[in-house]
Amino acid sequence: MPTVSASPSEDRYIVDLRSTSDSDLAGLDIVHRLDQIDIAVVKGTDEKVSGTRYSKDVDMAVTFPEMEHHGHHHDRHHWMQDPLYKYQWDKQAQRIPQVHRKTRGEGTRVSVIDSGAYEDHPDLKHALNTDLSKNFTDDGGDFNPVESDHGTHCSGIIAADDRNGKGVTGTAPETDLVALRVFSGPEATFGDVVAAMVYSADIGSDVANMSLGAYPLPDDSDTAVLKDSVERASSYANEKGTLMVAAAGNDSSNLDADGEVISLPNEADNVMSISATGPIGYRWDDENPEDENYHAALRHLRKPTYEPAFYTNYGADAVDISAPGGNADQSQIGTDSKWYYDLVLSTIFTEEDGERVPDYGWMAGTSMASPQVTAVAALVKSVNPDATPGEVRQHLEDTARDLDNPTYHGEGHLDTARAVWKEIGDDRWGHHGHDHDDHDHDHGHDHDHDYGHGHDHGYGHDD
Repeated sequence: MPTVSASPSEDRYIVDLRSTSDSDLAGLDIVHRLDQIDIAVVKGTDEKVSGTRYSKDVDMAVTFPEMEHHGHHHDRHHWMQDPLYKYQWDKQAQRIPQVHRKTRGEGTRVSVIDSGAYEDHPDLKHALNTDLSKNFTDDGGDFNPVESDHGTHCSGIIAADDRNGKGVTGTAPETDLVALRVFSGPEATFGDVVAAMVYSADIGSDVANMSLGAYPLPDDSDTAVLKDSVERASSYANEKGTLMVAAAGNDSSNLDADGEVISLPNEADNVMSISATGPIGYRWDDENPEDENYHAALRHLRKPTYEPAFYTNYGADAVDISAPGGNADQSQIGTDSKWYYDLVLSTIFTEEDGERVPDYGWMAGTSMASPQVTAVAALVKSVNPDATPGEVRQHLEDTARDLDNPTYHGEGHLDTARAVWKEIGDDRWGHHGHDHDDHDHDHGHDHDHDYGHGHDHGYGHDD
């Protein structure tokens, strides 16, 4: 999740249509009319909306990312031959290739409400539904990113192609991926996010990922309609069959003890809120980073992959489960160590000679944790096509790894293999505990595909 500073919009408002007549909207520019949830997003002035029940829309100014690491620059085509799975501690710990024997996400649809997705990336082209993908801003572009590759990175975590002989492995590579762009450069407004939530439900998405948010927002009458709009959109999505998943945020804040403020959308009803974890020391000691014996790396960590990330927001009531989002030893950032290997590797793009080119890079944040859960929700839906959003959510919580630390992990830590292989409603084993380590997670990995290798630049920490 990016660093976000939220402030009231100067000319945009979220209006409650349940207490507003059409005549009250006269003189206002309708940006999004969402009759499904009785909400309108409008442009105007305080005077022109004075006859309505409204909140000011919220402008989100975003920084992508705050910490970067630039390594050796390789030929742009080099990644097409060399595997990258060996750097994906998150997929190894979650046993993704083993899970793919059961399902690869076929028959599902996932929306990514974010900065857009780069449609020419070779690891995303197979999954991206360009007909349904859409731009919700007013900048006149399409769903492709304007500036940030944040949404492209999240999309790769979910659906990167693992059978094209290049790049990285996604958790649900056969899902139908829909990119919904709500950022125009580094800026977004919450009304566009609400509109994208409703659209996700209307196009039949099984899951929608929101690696974004605004915090802290005052939880008072000034933001009441804004909060109502998110609550109505998430409830509408739930009724239509769409599970909403959101990042918990990167402020190192206890969301259960933060006074009269709220974090949205993750603290809304019917939204699953995800905190972040990550290892310290993954492959730091490798003398040869091309070594194929990556299985041993998870046995020699300074901190395990389920260690709460230093930046993650937390709170037993505010967090549903935790998931791999990346971590960092703050004393090592910017040094010559391999600190960035503890971040999450996925799809990005870079600029070369004025042209956008596909690439791969590291980022960390609850933004990276949320799509891990989103993708697993798609896998669960794939093998349980009649399951409701509530049943999928409960199943993810029931199968999560209990680490006896609800403050940081909520109901537990994401366990992809157990969520997919255990039938919904099967309580024979109960809520399983922490009786295995990272080596157990990775034991027996036998992936069959060759994944290409990318540039060593573009690593980012999305804090």
